[in-house]
Amino acid sequence: PGHMKKATRMMEDSLRLVDAVVELRDARIPNSSRNPDVERIVGSKPRLIVLNRADQADAAATALWKKALTGEGALALEMDCKSGRGVNAFPAAARSLLKEKIERAEAKGQVGKALRFMVLGVPNVGKSSFINRLAGRKAAETSDRPGVTRGKQWITLNGGILLLDTPGILWPKFESPEVGYSLAWTGAINDNILDVELVASRLLERLRELYPGAIEARYKFTPDPEAPGYELLEAAARKRGFLISGGEVNTERMAHVLLDEFREGKLGRMTLERP
Repeated sequence: PGHMKKATRMMEDSLRLVDAVVELRDARIPNSSRNPDVERIVGSKPRLIVLNRADQADAAATALWKKALTGEGALALEMDCKSGRGVNAFPAAARSLLKEKIERAEAKGQVGKALRFMVLGVPNVGKSSFINRLAGRKAAETSDRPGVTRGKQWITLNGGILLLDTPGILWPKFESPEVGYSLAWTGAINDNILDVELVASRLLERLRELYPGAIEARYKFTPDPEAPGYELLEAAARKRGFLISGGEVNTERMAHVLLDEFREGKLGRMTLERP
């Protein structure tokens, strides 16, 4: 909590230094990866929303999300910062977002003035990968663990664009348990503080609802439409042969495997929320 509070205060203090904000969200959970505190912090600043990990998301669902976000007045881009797909669209989109500001500056003879963007997002959403792709070098530290970026750092891009990297922050209280589960499924919350079997059980229930074929294809059983998620976890563990002494199934091991395989995209392209 102390780290999150300090990071939030840093963003509030730094907002006056930037022209606009880039908000990264996870394309698989575009609603749950939206920090409601960002609305308060950003205020009326122009905002560009990046739907990251789009290569792991359901393409049809991503199209719906882009349409919905555009309808709310935001400029939305889809990309996969790990592979680099879609990242090159950012400079042109950034200039389009700030077109009026650029024209006003040029009218005053201020040609080529640097454009400054603050990069925001929940932990482990890919901010550092986004920055490094744009910079063409390791300008920001990356990790598959949340909470790696701790301080404030400016990164200079070609073409007169400056990015202010910020730590990934969550907010004090989730508006619903579903938001918490979604953030846990994608790794925005550290697994070490979670009941991974409960998290995995809930994920199987969501997959049964949205992508039942993926469970059959990956874990070789047809999910019972009435069974609790924990029973689905047990069934998957049996199919994988995760047994312990006495013939009991090792659901903890299965839970870790399920979460890892979901996060790595091995279950297929999935979006767990709709606009």
